[in-house]
Amino acid sequence: MQEENEEEEAIQEAGRLTARMIYEVIRRDGEEELHRPTASLLWSGMTAGILISFSVLGEAILRAYLPAAQWAYLVENLGYSFGFLLIILGRMQLFTENTITTILPLVMRWDLTCLWLVLRLWGLVLAANVVGAAVAAAFIVHSGTMAEPLLAAILELSEHATGFAPGVAFLKAIPAGILVAAIVWMIPAQQGNEVMIIVLITWLIAAGDFTHIIAGSVEMWVLLLSGDLAPRAAALDFFLPVLAGNVAGGTAVFAFLAWGQVKAEVEEDPPGGT
Repeated sequence: MQEENEEEEAIQEAGRLTARMIYEVIRRDGEEELHRPTASLLWSGMTAGILISFSVLGEAILRAYLPAAQWAYLVENLGYSFGFLLIILGRMQLFTENTITTILPLVMRWDLTCLWLVLRLWGLVLAANVVGAAVAAAFIVHSGTMAEPLLAAILELSEHATGFAPGVAFLKAIPAGILVAAIVWMIPAQQGNEVMIIVLITWLIAAGDFTHIIAGSVEMWVLLLSGDLAPRAAALDFFLPVLAGNVAGGTAVFAFLAWGQVKAEVEEDPPGGT
């Protein structure tokens, strides 16, 4: 009898989490985030903005030193994963993650208090991320620590990332928002495989040439600080379209689809219900 119980427990532990359970993990995480102190959100968000620069640096290092070959593009985009690994595994505040974690509590209970908490968190984290990205970009441009081939590769990547027409930048940002939200959704059910998930999905963002508002903010600031991009073009042609696309992908597409698949189960057995 004891062996049967132990076997049953092992099977249950090995069984994958249901969509309802994943939703509940992310919803509770979102609830906690919504009530974090302002100072905590700002410091965590600024740290994330600085750390995301390692995605730009990682990709630039590989681009600068890989040989000229057809396969080099696919390999260099693995460097894009570095910053995301630091942020996600370090539990820092990244704006595009919050487009799903904080929306799930909101869609469960539509009220002005929850909406205000979501908008407060989004505003604080986005501002802190962008400030952190500016700090990192200033170091890249003005510290004198970047080797010439590396700096040239960073400028090349930055010009490409910010060079799309606004409509194209918006559309390219939608898949990036979906994919970052997918990381958040998948990690609770894949304990022990977090690194592989983050690397593969963020590699796909880079290899697919999709646009990400925070990693892209580092590139935007690099060009602004080096005098190669006008503030108006940075705001209207890059920042606002990419921000809208990431939100559309992470919130309007992924979060609401994720909510749709568990809505009936949650309404039948609400969190905390008996």
